[in-house]
Order: sequence, then structure tokens, then C-alpha cells
Amino acid sequence: MELDLNKIKNVHFIGIGGIGVSAVARMMKEMGKNVTGQDMQEGEIVKELQNLGISIDIGHQSFEVIPEDTELVVYTVAIETYDKELFDKLKNEKKFAIRSYPEMLGIISSNKYTIAVCGTHGKTTTTGMIAEILRGANYDPTVIVGSLLKDSSSSRTNFIKGKSDYFVVEACEYRRSFLKINPNILVITNIDEDHLDYYKDIEDIKNAFHEMAMKVPDDGFIVCNPGDKNIADVIRDVKAKIINWHEYYNSELKLKIPGIHNKKDAAAAISAAVSVGVSRDNGEAYVCGFPGTWRRFEFKGQLPNGVLVYDDYAHHPLEITSTLQGFRELYPKVDSWNITVVFQPHLFSRTKLLLNDFAKSFKDADQVMLLPIYYAREVDEGTVSSEILEFEINKYTDNSESFKDFSSLNKNLLIRLEKMGDKDIIITMGAGEAFKVGDFILK
Repeated sequence: MELDLNKIKNVHFIGIGGIGVSAVARMMKEMGKNVTGQDMQEGEIVKELQNLGISIDIGHQSFEVIPEDTELVVYTVAIETYDKELFDKLKNEKKFAIRSYPEMLGIISSNKYTIAVCGTHGKTTTTGMIAEILRGANYDPTVIVGSLLKDSSSSRTNFIKGKSDYFVVEACEYRRSFLKINPNILVITNIDEDHLDYYKDIEDIKNAFHEMAMKVPDDGFIVCNPGDKNIADVIRDVKAKIINWHEYYNSELKLKIPGIHNKKDAAAAISAAVSVGVSRDNGEAYVCGFPGTWRRFEFKGQLPNGVLVYDDYAHHPLEITSTLQGFRELYPKVDSWNITVVFQPHLFSRTKLLLNDFAKSFKDADQVMLLPIYYAREVDEGTVSSEILEFEINKYTDNSESFKDFSSLNKNLLIRLEKMGDKDIIITMGAGEAFKVGDFILK
């Protein structure tokens, strides 16, 4: 059944604190709809939505808290697997329509000129960079991104309301959810093994990306690195025009965020912008003004003893390696900078399947402090732990120590801080709650 958003006034969101779901909630609020929601826990995203006047039930996800006058329920895809009782109730309810977050992106993109950014790493930054370029060039796009961007009022948001037909969206491959989107331009940053709690292997991942690439129309564009063996398989029989972002790579680009990986993301963003008519020179000029996003190389503050505190979302081995390389560009070892990483592994499945890759990824850190694995949507089968990761890391760099909980790590870190000074950096890292350690020591 088709959904006419113009006729709907009351929308309820399940999992409203999620970075993607919350963006659609913001959009519905901007459209003048009555928006309510529910989530398992509070957080920065929830608080910002509450500041917009959105009523949110916290502490559970339940069918019973959905308001009586609700006409549409938008839900996080996580409940399809991890809260089947609630999902079954939603499916059987006839009083209102239900749509998943990916389905809502499909509805939004269906009548827009859509630039979708997908890939294992870098899609958030690339999406933000494309938004920065198009906004600077007065293309006035609507934007949904999987992090928080600075808008024109200097506040932070994951949704930007535009007046044009351009729609820039971060497209996540988890559970093949990006296949709901209808792209005119598809940006593929890279393809590596990830989300192996869902995908069988790299071939299964490539099949999903291939299906996404085939959705791009003949007059559309696919921005990628066609020389990458995984991407070469994905684009093997597409009819859209292939744009090689390597042709737009500029090693001399002076970005506000360091790292070769960010220069590669900038090249992909410039390529996409050129495809809609922005000149390369303007693309480079605007992308150099991109300030970065929430939880990507984010400076959190400085302690009284001079220690710098950063936070980063990196949670895959390649992301960790690239992020630490970026830090070393700004804070090289030869200048006596000392980097301590507080890392929380994200998901048992990812940690177990990529254990050796994780072990090798901290070579640019001086010390690694490990929190217990953030299990999110999974159950602990007892086959992997931060203690095991500690052992594996120490085979290569002998710089790691694991802790049983936040409290014991915080106590140990406070002791270490007594010996630190203005040549020390602490980076909280991971997709879970490691950032709370940074908040703790800054307080």
C-alpha cells in the first residue's frame, strides 16, 4: 500500500534515539506533523529531539505506549530480529500504517534526485562532505546522515531540510536496508568484510552491493574505485556511468580533518558534486570548509594538565588503522606525542571474525585500554572477549590491557593521568559507549 505523507498528521517512532530513525523524526517534525517516540535509553540524540518538543517514552519499547491517534509507526529494523513480539504486534495492527526506517528512506527518495552514499567505511564523512559542497554551491539539498552535522545555526543535526529536489542520504548495507533507496547517483566508498552477524561472507556482501548498483538508472552515475577487486565485481554489468573518484584525488588538499582516508572521501564527494554540475575547483574549495561530524575525530576538550581528549566512532579494524594514522599526521611520534586509546569492541560477531585484524590495528597507539564488548543486538556465547583481544593485540605491540567494567578502567585511567602532560592524547574509540570515559575525565 502506498503511503501519502501529506495526509498523515500523527507519527510515532520506535527506536527514535537511533541516528537514522531520529533524522526521519526530525524531518516529520519539520513537516509540521505531531511526532512522538520511544527508545530503550536516553542519550544526546534523544535529548535533542526532546528539545524540539517531541514527546519520548524512555526505558522500554512497547506497543502499549503508541498513542491512540497514531496514523504511522516508523520502526528501527533491529526489532524485526531482537523484539519479535513487538514486531508481530505491529504487523497485525490495522489502525495505522507501519514502515521501517529503510522503507521511509525509499519513500523520501522516490520523488527526489537522490545521491546515496554506501560503503563499509567513510560513508558518513562522504555524505557530510557532499552536503557541504552542494549547500555551498546553493543546490539546497535535503540531507540525512548517520551522524550529526553543523547546520547554519551552528547547532548539530542529522537532518537538513532543503528546498530543492536534491536528496543526499547515507545508505547503510546492514540487512540490505539500502536496497529500499532509489539512487540517481550512487557513491561506493569501499567494500570490506563487516556485519558478518548478517552476511555469510564477502561474496554475500558484494551481492548486496551489486543489487544496489543495478538500481541506478542508465542516465545515473556510480562513483567508486573501479580498480578495487571487490568493487569491480559489483559494477561488472551496470549501465550507469562509472565515475572514478581517483581522478579527483588531491593529496595537497588542506582539509580540516586529517588523514589520507578523509582525502579519499573528499575525492568521492567532489566526484559526486561534479556529476550534478559543480566545478571541481568549487568542490575542492567547499569541501575544505567541512568541519567534520559528531564522533569522527571529535575534539572533546583539554584537561588541566594539558592532556587532549578526542572521541572517534571507528569500530572496524581498517577504520581504527586509518583514524590512528590521521592522528599521527597531527601528533607524530617524532615530536614525542603519546596516544592512549580507550577502545570498546562493538559486537561479539565482529570481534570474533576479525580478531586478528583488530589485533594489528593499534600499531600507532602507545597504550590501548579495552572495555568489555558492546553487545548491542547480540548474545554472548562465551567465545570471544576483550581479554582475548588484549592477548592478541599484545602479540604485535604489547601495549594493551583489558578491564572488567567502566569503573575499573576509569580508576586506572585517573592514576595514569597523574603522569600525563601536554604531550598526551586520550582517544575514546568505538561505536558503543566508550565516549562516556572521555566525558568522565573531562568532568
